Amino acid sequence: MAGYSRAKFAHWSSQGDNCDTREMVLQRDGSDVQRDDECRAVSGKWVSVYENKTFTVAADLDIDHTVPLANAWRSGADTWTQDEREAFANDLTHPQLLAVSAATKRSKGDQGPDQWQPPEMSYWCTYGRSWTTVKAAYKLSVTQDEKAMLSKMLDTCTP
Repeated sequence: MAGYSRAKFAHWSSQGDNCDTREMVLQRDGSDVQRDDECRAVSGKWVSVYENKTFTVAADLDIDHTVPLANAWRSGADTWTQDEREAFANDLTHPQLLAVSAATKRSKGDQGPDQWQPPEMSYWCTYGRSWTTVKAAYKLSVTQDEKAMLSKMLDTCTP
């Protein structure tokens, strides 16, 4: 992890209309989301798919980077420009950002799928697909242990 710092991945960039990336993900992933004049979610309903729990307070949620920033660093982001790292940290196009419970996100930390799996096994297929999509889109490397667990996760997908 030589040279890694979370600060090298500028995140929660402005998305216009007083909104940052975090607020855009809360809006996208929630239902009946109401925002104040500063674009903060003041009410709504969110399902944290990692453990299939419902939340009605935005402060109980964190925005998870499916591929954590530290994992991306170890997988190739250490050679990226600052702009490339900011784009990765704020990616609203690929399945990289997800509103999940703060407790579950913190239990995940910067671990890969070989070390951490969503507690809700019915989400493994989606998680495995998301992880591989993000890694492929950004041309990030995958370890053998990561690949083995991703295969198990993808095996849970129904044809």
